Amino acid sequence: MRLRINNGLIAVALLISVMVRADEASDTAVVPVYTLEQCREMAMSASHASEMRQEALEAARLNQQAALAAMFPKLSVNASYMWNSKSPALLPNEKSFGFGTARVGADGTGSFEWSETSLINQLEQDTRTLPDMHERVQTLSSESGQIIASAYQELYRALNPDLTHVVIGQVGLTQPIYVGGRLKAMYDIATTAREIAEIEADNKQEDLLVGVDEAYWRVINVAQKKQLAEQYYELLLTLENNVQELAAEGLATQSDLLKVKAKRGEAEVKKMQAENGLLLSKMALCQLIGLPLDTDFRLQDKGLDDIQLQDTLRVDEAMLDARKEIQLLNAAEKMAKSNVRILSAGLQPNIMAQANYIYSNPSVENGFNNQWKGTGFFSAGVVVNIPIAHADDILRLKAAKHEANVVAMKRDEAKELLTLQVTQANQKVLEAQQKVAMTELQVKNAEEVLRFAQESFEAGLATASDLMQAQTAWQAACTDRIDAEVEAQVAQTYYKKYTNTLAVEK
Repeated sequence: MRLRINNGLIAVALLISVMVRADEASDTAVVPVYTLEQCREMAMSASHASEMRQEALEAARLNQQAALAAMFPKLSVNASYMWNSKSPALLPNEKSFGFGTARVGADGTGSFEWSETSLINQLEQDTRTLPDMHERVQTLSSESGQIIASAYQELYRALNPDLTHVVIGQVGLTQPIYVGGRLKAMYDIATTAREIAEIEADNKQEDLLVGVDEAYWRVINVAQKKQLAEQYYELLLTLENNVQELAAEGLATQSDLLKVKAKRGEAEVKKMQAENGLLLSKMALCQLIGLPLDTDFRLQDKGLDDIQLQDTLRVDEAMLDARKEIQLLNAAEKMAKSNVRILSAGLQPNIMAQANYIYSNPSVENGFNNQWKGTGFFSAGVVVNIPIAHADDILRLKAAKHEANVVAMKRDEAKELLTLQVTQANQKVLEAQQKVAMTELQVKNAEEVLRFAQESFEAGLATASDLMQAQTAWQAACTDRIDAEVEAQVAQTYYKKYTNTLAVEK
């Protein structure tokens, strides 16, 4: 009976070995195998992060150039057109003088009427008895009145321009001479903003690499657990067959057979869960590296237990200054100081030079003229603004100085926290490596216990429950080892991120 059991185990083992080798040969021929470095490269190529990085950097570069261009002259062209339902009138259409009244009719014709008290009117009355003289006076009165009417008509037209259609064109040039250092501070802010864009882009790139590493090792973790679940299921399946034969010969009870079947059913459920978990883990990795979600592939798990230890860790100032968090805070401090200079510039004299060429119709170059033949005119000057009492600007300046101090304090505080973070990351690597060593020892012990239980069962010295207990302990030990190895790799990834060595492998 012992020989039959051993032959059955050997046959099952050979069958599993052949199936695994055939499956591996088929996978090697069809399914691609990716390394961690390849997954990282695919993620960098497929992710929109690189495109977003270029767009963000280009925007920051253009903003920097715009801040520089603000120091140079600005040329602008302005034009306006206005329609007025009525034109302004500087003279009334009827004007009374001491000697008479001048009028301009609605049709634009002029007229003049002598007053009764005027000298020429009195002269006309006095010469009624002298016909020749009276005729001459009347002629003089009519001609002089017409002359005055014509003169007033021309004056009325000259001082009452037609402003129904008004067109104005202007070409202006403005050059800042001194604005208290505001433009230089704005250029410094734009330069710092460009640095921040580069730092944030690198930070997102590192986060992407960390995400790929975690997804990569998660797939390996689930794949090894799936393989372990299959091995455990095959062990229980073999045990079920053996116990069934023993029960048929009366060497085992139906209770033993039912326990084995129940355990085999649990193992089948766990195997199915591992398969589903592997599928989902692969889909998550495909999403990161830019492959279709249903792509089948394998991952290379070489170096799974290759963990670089740092027994003695010295966190120096250069390591902290290289951290993206510190670089961002340094940039924020620069921007805060530049903001202080901008607010300070508001309390200093501002000098601007201006030059303009102006053309208008009606033209005022030679009176009011509606003809399109004016030449326009040039104007140039310097504008000086000297702030005297600006209490709000002074208070804003003081507040900006305090805000700059706060940013500097945050940077010093962040250095202390980052030092603690690096130390903790190093400690996690050490703990993970110790956990790997402990789980390897547990697996060896579990394998020895399983071998002893298998031999005892075959010899009839142990029950099926004893063997199942040993198999369960062996599976738990192997699961702990897989988790420990993957945990160590993830801890190593975070350690590299915190020590600025992660990007070296990209």
